[in-house]
Amino acid sequence: MIKAFSKAAALAAALSVALPLPLLAQSASGSYLAGRQALFLSDFDAAATYYSRALARDRGNAQLMDSVVLAQLALGQVDRALPVAEVLEARGVRSQVAGMVIVSNLIAAKDYKALLARDPETQGIGPLVDGLVKAWALLGSGDEKAAMAEFDAVASGNGLRSFAMYHKALALATTGDYEAAEAIFVEGNGGLARMSRRAAIARAEILSQLGKNEMALEVLTEAFNTSYDPGLTSIADKLAAGETLPFDVVTSVTEGLAEVFFSIGQALMGESSDDYALVYARIAGYLRPGHIDALLLSAELLDNLKQFDLAVATYRQVPADSPDHSAAELGRAEALRRSAKPDAAIEVLERLSQDYPTLPLVYSALGDLYRQQEKYAAAVGAYDKAIDYSEEGSAGEWFLLYARGISHERLKEWDSAEADLRRALDLNPDQPQVLNYLGYSLVERREKLDEALGMIERAVAARPDSGYIVDSLGWVQYRMGRYAEAVGNMEKAVELMPVDPVVNDHLGDVFWAVGRHREAQFQWKRALSFIKPDDTDGEANPDRIRRKLEVGLDKVLAEEGAPPLKVANGGN
Repeated sequence: MIKAFSKAAALAAALSVALPLPLLAQSASGSYLAGRQALFLSDFDAAATYYSRALARDRGNAQLMDSVVLAQLALGQVDRALPVAEVLEARGVRSQVAGMVIVSNLIAAKDYKALLARDPETQGIGPLVDGLVKAWALLGSGDEKAAMAEFDAVASGNGLRSFAMYHKALALATTGDYEAAEAIFVEGNGGLARMSRRAAIARAEILSQLGKNEMALEVLTEAFNTSYDPGLTSIADKLAAGETLPFDVVTSVTEGLAEVFFSIGQALMGESSDDYALVYARIAGYLRPGHIDALLLSAELLDNLKQFDLAVATYRQVPADSPDHSAAELGRAEALRRSAKPDAAIEVLERLSQDYPTLPLVYSALGDLYRQQEKYAAAVGAYDKAIDYSEEGSAGEWFLLYARGISHERLKEWDSAEADLRRALDLNPDQPQVLNYLGYSLVERREKLDEALGMIERAVAARPDSGYIVDSLGWVQYRMGRYAEAVGNMEKAVELMPVDPVVNDHLGDVFWAVGRHREAQFQWKRALSFIKPDDTDGEANPDRIRRKLEVGLDKVLAEEGAPPLKVANGGN
């Protein structure tokens, strides 16, 4: 059996061949090796090209065929993958991705007889997929009783009950039996509706069909609190107005089968490799081209895989009139930012703020992007709007205040910064990032050091493996003259962040304070070597470090008019 997702082999190829892909393709086995490296890098377009070239020279190679199918499937090009997948299956080669392509083609053709005739032992995709596909195919063939029995059979499998019951409820709803569908959602204290966003929407639509709009609104509130995106807001508004929602999460057997692949792909995200989840999302989109959630899932997975151009192109497929257009544009902006195109990302978000002038998420994303670009005044303005349009006491309000506080601090507007950071702590008292930032800022200002120490100690207790936070603890101890205590914490911080210039610089100062001057000079030299030439906003000042290397820390402190070091209270 050929393993469809063999990244170990691809990794071996990548480690043994470090040539650029175009150059690899010119060597004797270039197309094959370039394809393997491209697949390891998740460059599916290049992988499809190089593997297809290699297959043209070695048409009987099953491994090459399997790789071509995988690459084409990851690109969403099911039709291109189909001929190769059919050859694999005709030769009796078992390939999971080939099976997925063939099954999806049969689903699209509504050939339920052929689907039911497939042997799961030799042609199967996996127990969950095979079982759910069989159940939906039975429904498509007109045997509703057998379909429901098959859903129940799948539910008996270990860990598969929630998937099977969700799809059974969807299947019942497509037949118009909303009472039976709602009975399934009621089981387990309504936990099934909390399985995913689409599950909550499905139950809300079912309840609306039953004339229970108030209960449907309660389901949405329980699942999402009041943090509604435009899509959810549209649904909630219709429910509140007394409209009967159509049941359109799934409207046919084909759409139900698309939902099989989507729901599994969504569940795999974060639990398996992103490229594995991607093929499920791609099939869902192939079977139901208007499946917006499948598009969004595919785009997010491509972004995770650093295939930013593909991610951007996929986000753009979401229509402008879709309630989820804002989510797609937010994702597109993030993909552009991650692909080092911040100006394009800002342009997307600024245009989006015109289309959705009261949507906090847009201004929050814009603020984050401005802050990352060190445009702190613009960031403050964006966060102002995000806070103004957020519901007071909402779950994300603390972060907006924290981010705006950072921006104020960078603008040297300390009173505003401190007010924001303290308000963020009021809302989220044990948040380690806020505790650390406020505590460290107080240390740098040499204010309220005892309070700063307490904050940072709480932050370290929450995040003992954070180099930044452990550094803050060592630094506040240094500022308080507790040099011997600071040594251990600063050494741990350097272990956690060995190439950070600020942490190495701090350790040098602490070493100097306890009389370990040679080690201090070594750390300062390390800090200098880690400072990037284009880092204009960093804490590690290269000129100051060079001066310390020339005359020592005591002289630098005297030149700056800073308090001198206390007598070292630890060994040397």
